[in-house]
Amino acid sequence: MMEALEETELCFPQLLNSSCMKPKRPLPEAILTYIILSSISLLTASLNLLVIISISHFKQLHSPTNSLLLSLAVSDFFVGLLMFFQIMLIDGCWLLGNIMCALYQYLAYIITSASVGTMVLISIDRYVAVCDPMHYSTKVTQERVQVCVCLCWICSVIFQSLVLKENLEEPGRYISCSGECVVVGNYIAGLVDVVLSFVGPVTVIITLYMRVFVVAVSQARAMRSHITTVTVQGSVTVTVKKSELKAARTLGVVVVVFLICLCPYYFVTLTGQDNLLHASSAAFVICLFYFNSCLNPLIYAFFYPWFRKCLQVIVTLQILQPDSSETSIL
Repeated sequence: MMEALEETELCFPQLLNSSCMKPKRPLPEAILTYIILSSISLLTASLNLLVIISISHFKQLHSPTNSLLLSLAVSDFFVGLLMFFQIMLIDGCWLLGNIMCALYQYLAYIITSASVGTMVLISIDRYVAVCDPMHYSTKVTQERVQVCVCLCWICSVIFQSLVLKENLEEPGRYISCSGECVVVGNYIAGLVDVVLSFVGPVTVIITLYMRVFVVAVSQARAMRSHITTVTVQGSVTVTVKKSELKAARTLGVVVVVFLICLCPYYFVTLTGQDNLLHASSAAFVICLFYFNSCLNPLIYAFFYPWFRKCLQVIVTLQILQPDSSETSIL
């Protein structure tokens, strides 16, 4: 019996009867996992911090659409920070105690909800810009977008506080052994969370972007044939601006990548297959979910010239010069 205990790796060796067992992995695999995940975490936080600085600092970038990108960058930045804790969970042992476990899970759920909510707002923004360009400037204002973003975050905090109420009131209530970090909620709360945080938003996003895609294609054809497709009030002709179509395409890529990274995680949650997954498969699903936050700034860098110019100004420290906020970016 003593030999068996000596061969078993425990999260807390001093707690023989209550400690969780630590999964054994080859040392090279463990080191490679830590290096990759730590690099992704650092890259995610750094790139999104650059997006936050760019949109916040340069006045030319203070637009409704960029305010939504700012909200998404803030959530992605925190995802990058939280990935360091996720690395600990992948290792199989939580060493920071029950209170920190509950706080970590609570923040992770809030950030996820806020990200999904922001994606819905981005879809609405592009829908109005492409499908109703005449009234976009009056319907989508900077003030309204800021209010919507604030409400999105506030609702995420309130909603997740209700969903995780029991875990917050009594941290460690559902933990079976020392070194475990799990969140358990009742079935109804979990179902409502999946519907409001995944099924509902994804349905709205896909529906709106299908409409945007149809209108964008028809507008592109009209511009190629030099035909005005939309006529309002007789003599006033309206076509979607090329910049709006380009923004719709770019943000469409962001939304598609978001769904690709999000769906496996929620599919596992929705079908209840999380207990059947191999440890490496579960780690892949979770890492794919988090990796989306690293991809968004890379998409901006690829599609948005203004982001590349902002990076140049920031990296060369020109941002420290007086009146650098007035720099021409667009």
